Amino acid sequence: MMLSDDKISYVTHVVFKGLIDKGLVSLKEDDSIVRREIKRTIVNELKLGEDIDIAVKKKLQSFSRKLVEGSSEWEVLYKKFFEEEELRRGKR
Repeated sequence: MMLSDDKISYVTHVVFKGLIDKGLVSLKEDDSIVRREIKRTIVNELKLGEDIDIAVKKKLQSFSRKLVEGSSEWEVLYKKFFEEEELRRGKR
């Protein structure tokens, strides 16, 4: 599920503040540029997760024997196919 822009902005600021407070990064750029890049990365990861979810659900729906979404069998196959799709797309 995609997060609202406000929630993504909030998470971006939390991540940025955590990186600065822990001394994990030192800025050579304007902090707005860094926050924008963090936000872009979050959005891209969420989009990739949604794309994988759609592909996995489509694969599960293509089975000749219909699986009930939410059943234990469906959950096991969903997780397996999701991990396979992540590997295929280079996410892991």
